[in-house]
Amino acid sequence: MLKDITFGQYVETRSPIHRADPRVKLVLLILAVVFIFLSGNFFSLMLSLAFVLATILVSRIPLKMYLKNLKAVLPIIILTSLINMFYGDEANGVLVSFWKLTITYDGLYRAFFMALRIILLIIISSSLTYTTTPNDLTDGIESLLSPLKFIGLKSAVHTLALMMTIALRFIPTLVEEAGKIMNAQKARGADLESGSLKERIKALIPILIPLLISSVRRAYELAEAMECRCYNGGEGKTRMKQLKISSIDFCLIGFSALFCAGIILLNIYF
Repeated sequence: MLKDITFGQYVETRSPIHRADPRVKLVLLILAVVFIFLSGNFFSLMLSLAFVLATILVSRIPLKMYLKNLKAVLPIIILTSLINMFYGDEANGVLVSFWKLTITYDGLYRAFFMALRIILLIIISSSLTYTTTPNDLTDGIESLLSPLKFIGLKSAVHTLALMMTIALRFIPTLVEEAGKIMNAQKARGADLESGSLKERIKALIPILIPLLISSVRRAYELAEAMECRCYNGGEGKTRMKQLKISSIDFCLIGFSALFCAGIILLNIYF
């Protein structure tokens, strides 16, 4: 399961989205997440699905990369769908009724709606890290947060951007480290896949403690490496690559604007 988590990785394909400005991608991602949440009916949700599929196609990243992330959160998607399945309106027709539980057609629609919405949110969020390098992501976040400099938070802007980028960057590293620890524990005879829920939780302790120690050690090593390179924050820092808005960015903005307008119109008329 852990090897299926690919969130935070960068995949080079030289697509138009890869060449886009990271600031534009960050803003458009926020808008996409908001309007996917605002999809209030079947037609607007299908438009969101078409938008996400178009993003996958333009990014030129294999679909299996996106599907790997879904495997890791599949239990959450199933649990959310099951919960919504029992909260339908019985006036629209009852499909199955047993004990005190009733599954209606409206409940099935709610379950499908919520599951698809979560899947779209995960895929569209993954597209940012797949198409943006950690350095570009740091520069983009720092540029978007630059207005905070005018309220006395000049030094905090670069620090916050760096923290967010390092957190994303080390997700694959921590996943890989956890996989190695689990394999080492299994080689010592640890049973991590059978037993009651209490036993499984107890079996995670020999994994979490070494992972925590390894994460702290890695953080200290990173801090020492930054100090050895005379890192002093964002003060006086210059960029080798200057961020500029290009024609690709305007195309992405126009495409996203059509998507947002379509969601609004479909929610109004349907």
